Amino acid sequence: MAYEKPLPVVNEESRPFWDACKRHELILQHCQACGAYGFYPRMLCKACHSDRLAWERVSGEGTIYSYTVCHRPAGPAFKAEVPYVVALIELREGPRMVSNIVTPDAESVRIGQAVRVTFHDVTEDISLPKFVVKG
Repeated sequence: MAYEKPLPVVNEESRPFWDACKRHELILQHCQACGAYGFYPRMLCKACHSDRLAWERVSGEGTIYSYTVCHRPAGPAFKAEVPYVVALIELREGPRMVSNIVTPDAESVRIGQAVRVTFHDVTEDISLPKFVVKG
């Protein structure tokens, strides 16, 4: 069955990130000038505006900073998954990223819970980083 949900737009700036996800690795840009990690991929460091960015593998661990439980699907392709959790994850390295919390019990999710990344292969070329609560 074909994947019917929206897919990320892969461009020159984001390609290394998505290629790493395909390998089930989480990488972030790390500024060689100020030391800040950044997400979403960009040409300049969001902290100091340096262009000295290097890709580095990161822990894939973080905490739930905020979340919502979606009881109404965002469209027909999401109908079978309700309720599902969309969360803002604060990664151990600092940046925050929006993703899903994969759980059989959406109502059990709480701010501050420790999470780790997992990858869902949705097409031949795209694996999406999602998170699970650490046991």
